[in-house]
Amino acid sequence: MLRQQDVGHRIVVRRIVGIREGRPQFSDALGELVELSETHLTLATAQGQLRVPVAQVHRAKRVPPTRRPTAAAVVALEQAANEAWPAPTQGRLGDWLLRSAEGWTGRANSALPIGDPDRPLAAAVDAVERWYADLGQPALINTPLPLAAPVGAELDARGWSTRPPTLVQTAPLPALVSPPSTGPAGESGSAVVELATAPSDEWLAIAAGRKGGLPDAARHVLTAVPQVRFAHVYADSTLVAVGRGTVTGQGRWLGLSLIEVLPASRRQGLARRVIHELASWGLSGGATHAFLQVEQRNTAAVALYQRLGLVTHHTYLTRVAPN
Repeated sequence: MLRQQDVGHRIVVRRIVGIREGRPQFSDALGELVELSETHLTLATAQGQLRVPVAQVHRAKRVPPTRRPTAAAVVALEQAANEAWPAPTQGRLGDWLLRSAEGWTGRANSALPIGDPDRPLAAAVDAVERWYADLGQPALINTPLPLAAPVGAELDARGWSTRPPTLVQTAPLPALVSPPSTGPAGESGSAVVELATAPSDEWLAIAAGRKGGLPDAARHVLTAVPQVRFAHVYADSTLVAVGRGTVTGQGRWLGLSLIEVLPASRRQGLARRVIHELASWGLSGGATHAFLQVEQRNTAAVALYQRLGLVTHHTYLTRVAPN
């Protein structure tokens, strides 16, 4: 049976649709799992969303994606993501990237093993460990899958632990620019999203609350991108929702990050409004596709992004060196 870890992945469901001559009749559905609860599961199929009561599910399992992205496509997207979240301290190990940002976020404080490290794999991991030890930081490596599976095997042998999987999701920008649906009583339609080239103090405070502080390196990560916009949504002069958009990857990719709505203002369509406005900005600047990174266990966010048309391009694991 399915688990929460399967949300965001492609599944096949065999469900009971009726009884004929005392025998159950089955129908199969294939799509991406959007939501899983104790009573229902929802999947996005080629014909639209399908909500299936768990009581009608005869069998369900995860299946491989129809097409895996090429290694070149994963490398290009990971490079665009690195440009969108730039660590202030970076080094290279052949083609591998080494990144440090005072410990602020795993993405900005991990090695990215894409390409040739210009030495044997074991020696490359040794060099990563030394680089982070010299900075007084724990060694982290982000392993895009399946591209970096050989790296993952080497880290397994060394006893590196694994953080929860992260989904790298993508969508064509026009799909995100279509008018967002309204929330209760049309509230999302009345929200005004302001885009600024710099974050306000209130915006930074929300980011600090979500990410556990805001060191100087964090400000570099957030602002040191030539094409960047910070979304602000106010209600009665109070900032209630934020988001960040960047255009990188030779102008192709709009990167969405820090989409956050304060608890009291959730379920009003504000996150959709923020994504819509950032997508419109990216499209006007020549970007063609959007990407974001979301932890697989964040099922509420994964479900929202699936409803907007984002699909999983690939996943990555953050690996942590033993103490």
